[in-house]
Amino acid sequence: MSDKYTRLVSHGLGKDLAKRLGLPQPVVLRRHEPGRPLIDGPVLVQGSTGGADELAATLLDWNLDVRRHAIPKEKLGAIILVLDELAHPGDLEKPVLTAAASLRDLAPNARVITMSRTAGSATEPATAAARQGVDGLLRSLAKELRAGATGNGILLADGARTTSPAALGALRFFISGRSAFVDGQFLTVSSGAGQLPDDVEKPLAGKVAVVTGAARGIGAAIARTLYRDGATLILVDIPAAGEHLAAVANEVHGTALQLDISRDDAGQRIIDHAAARHGRLDIMIHNAGITRDKLLANMDAGRWNSVLAVNIAAQLRINEALLASEHFRDSPRIVSVASTSGIAGNRGQTNYAASKAGVIGMVRATAALIGERGGSINAVAPGFIETEMTARIPFATREVARRLNSLQQGGRPGDVAEAIAFLASDAAGGISGEVLRVCGQNLVGA
Repeated sequence: MSDKYTRLVSHGLGKDLAKRLGLPQPVVLRRHEPGRPLIDGPVLVQGSTGGADELAATLLDWNLDVRRHAIPKEKLGAIILVLDELAHPGDLEKPVLTAAASLRDLAPNARVITMSRTAGSATEPATAAARQGVDGLLRSLAKELRAGATGNGILLADGARTTSPAALGALRFFISGRSAFVDGQFLTVSSGAGQLPDDVEKPLAGKVAVVTGAARGIGAAIARTLYRDGATLILVDIPAAGEHLAAVANEVHGTALQLDISRDDAGQRIIDHAAARHGRLDIMIHNAGITRDKLLANMDAGRWNSVLAVNIAAQLRINEALLASEHFRDSPRIVSVASTSGIAGNRGQTNYAASKAGVIGMVRATAALIGERGGSINAVAPGFIETEMTARIPFATREVARRLNSLQQGGRPGDVAEAIAFLASDAAGGISGEVLRVCGQNLVGA
C-alpha cells in the first residue's frame, strides 16, 4: 500500500510544513536498482587496526571512493567504524568520538556500520564489556540518524576477519540499497566460510530455490527478487491460490507446485519435484504463514493448532526431509520468515507469536546440523510491512504503526525479499543461526 504521507513530506512545501509543525519527517529510502552504484558518496573507514587497513584496501578494489581520514564538510555515503581489537571500554573513546565528528557530514540515506567482535568469545571481563558496549552504542546511534540513514553492525567471531567472505558480504548488503529498511541490527560472522559472487548483480546464478507461500505479498516479492538475482525457482502455495501462483511462476519463468505444506509428505513432494526438474535443490525459503488472531482468553483449539501447524510444524517436517535428502547437500541454504511478533510479542497474537518464536528457536538449533554439510540457516523477522493485510488495519492504527520505528515509515515486501536473497547467497555462507530484523528499528518492544 502506498504511503502518501512519506511522499508528501519528503520535499518542498510538505517537508517545510512537517518541520514547522513538529510532525514525523520520513524520507523516500534509497533502495536497490540494478546498475546503480553501491553507495552514493565517499566511504570513511575509521579505525587504526590492521583489520581496518585490510578492509580499506579491499573496498578500494570495489572501486569505492575510500577515505581513511575525514575531510571537513565533505558529504559521506558511509562511515565504517572498525573496532575489532577492543580490550577495554576505555578503548572506545578515541575511535567513536573521532567518527562522531563526521556524523553531521552524512548524506541522505547514508550508512553507518560497525565491525567488532562477539562479546561471548571474550575471556576477560573488560574485553567482553567493551565488545558488548558496541551493541548499545550502535543501536542508540541508529535512533539518532536522520534522512533515511541507517546504522547496523557486523560481529566477528574468533577466527573471522574484517575481510572474511561473509563479513564482506554483510558489509556489501548493509551499505547497499538492499538494506533500506534494516536498521539497528547486527549480523554475526561465525566462520570464514562463504564466497563472494563473480557477478554482483546475479549472486544466485545457477541456484535452484523453493519459495513457499509464493502466490502473493511477501512471497511473490521474494520470488521476483530471487529471479532477478539469477535463481531458478519452484514456487509453492495452496491449491486455492493456484491462479495467482501460476501468474507469479510465469512472471519469473519458474514452476508452480500446488501443495498444502502442512501435509506430512510435503517435504518429500518438494524434494521429488526439485529432483525431477533440476536434479537438486540449493535454497529453501520458508515464507508460508497464516494468522488467526484472538485474545488468549478467547482462543480456541482450531485457531491455535492451525497457526502452529502451518507456521512452525510444517517447517520442522520439511527441514527434516531436506537434511535427510541427497538432493540437498551442496552448501544448502535455508531462510525462514519469522516476525518481530515472535521477539517482542503482540496483543491478540499469542498463537502467531509462539509460532514465530518457534521459528527462531528452530533456526538456531538447526545451524549445527546443516553446518555439517557446509550449509546455513537463518531467519528474517519483518516488522510493519506494507501488504494487503496491513492495508486492512484501521487508518489511525496503521499510521501510528508506520511511524513507530527509526525510519518513521513502513517497509515494503521487497525489503524483506532483499534480506532473504542475501542470506540465501554464498556471500552469507559464514552466517548461520542468525535472526535479521527488517523493521526499520522498531521503537517499542524487544
